[in-house]
Amino acid sequence: MLELSEIWVYPVKSLGGISLQEALVTDRGLELDRRWLLVDDSGRFLSQREHPALALFSQEIVSDFLRITHRVDLESIDIPLRPVFSDTVSKIEVTVWDDTIEAFEVSQKATEWFTKLLGFSARLVYMPEDSERKLDPDYAITGDEINSFSDAYPFLIIGQASLDDLNGRLEVKLPMNRFRPNFVFTNGDAFEEDAWREFKIGDVSFLGVKPCDRCVMTTVDQEKGVISGKDPLKTLAKYRNFGNKVLFGQNLIGLGLGTVKVGDSVRVLNFKK
Repeated sequence: MLELSEIWVYPVKSLGGISLQEALVTDRGLELDRRWLLVDDSGRFLSQREHPALALFSQEIVSDFLRITHRVDLESIDIPLRPVFSDTVSKIEVTVWDDTIEAFEVSQKATEWFTKLLGFSARLVYMPEDSERKLDPDYAITGDEINSFSDAYPFLIIGQASLDDLNGRLEVKLPMNRFRPNFVFTNGDAFEEDAWREFKIGDVSFLGVKPCDRCVMTTVDQEKGVISGKDPLKTLAKYRNFGNKVLFGQNLIGLGLGTVKVGDSVRVLNFKK
């Protein structure tokens, strides 16, 4: 039986992930997942692709706050999980790839904190409920699906067997955090998630829409915050190259709301044609 073995959220995009035992599936991804974002002065998103040192910021949920800690300087800041903005605070426009999204700057304090530790301008912004980022219409079902600040899709799933297959080809084995999934499952075959169309985790339904093409971010050592070499891309390119894209993991759309828990069964209902 396929079984959900890990759940991950990344409240601030491109910072360290948080491992959960259960999570609420919302209309734009897991609750709290990538609802915050760091942007430069022009409003463009910052990521580990250009700034691998972002990996040095860990995140944890402490009471009603998101606590972010720089693991080298050991400085922390607490951000409210349910921020409230006054009517006098204006939204700003930020960009993630080709999408423009309205967001609130969290606070001047948070912006100054990140800017000081990173050594360049970095504003922390939050996506409120009334800011809706539509999914790519080529992969949406109804056209009304929305997303958070994640790259393109609300969820990503990877089988543990897929990572085991990759690690069997590498000189130095890599942890799953290189690939930043929301869901990891066990007891399956390597890369079987590629073929899934509709499936359930517990009682919540999902749709596999597009394999995830991987970038230089997978080469960032999540503990050291530096690019560690050409792998895993170099090795994956030898046997996971499809149309000049290196694929690893499956992007998902949610088909309902609910709660998923580690240990839930994963049941595949049908496969891609």
